[in-house]
Amino acid sequence: MQSENPRYWEDYDVGKKYPLGSTAFTEQEIVEFARLYDPQSFHLDAEAARASMFGGLIASGWHVTSKLMRLFVDNYIDTRTALGSPGLDEIRWLKPVRPGDTLTAWVECASKVPSRSRPDLGIIHEHWGATNQKGELVVTVKGINMVRRRPA
Repeated sequence: MQSENPRYWEDYDVGKKYPLGSTAFTEQEIVEFARLYDPQSFHLDAEAARASMFGGLIASGWHVTSKLMRLFVDNYIDTRTALGSPGLDEIRWLKPVRPGDTLTAWVECASKVPSRSRPDLGIIHEHWGATNQKGELVVTVKGINMVRRRPA
């Protein structure tokens, strides 16, 4: 989501929650993702999934996280100033995501520090979350983002 003016490191407010929007999951999409990336029976086969501890088909946690990443890119970062990420500190898949579920996500700027080695960039520590249509928290992520600083 790009505004007319670039959003620099200085423009992110610590403690502010930024909405990321919503994303839905279909059975076909869950199975297709699982075939490619996480071929466990409870992601691939509805009958086998019913016999599992989950009692039905569920999305791979990696699928859930990938769709949140898409929302993050589409609705939060500014591609003119975003410089990537050195990684995630934590991902927690708290509840299964099932066919027909719609997740609504947000990201909070938890803290930010200027880079010690590169004065042209800053580091933002972020907490992501998503709830399902019942309001249940299903996933949390602690991540790190590198963002260009405002030119002098």
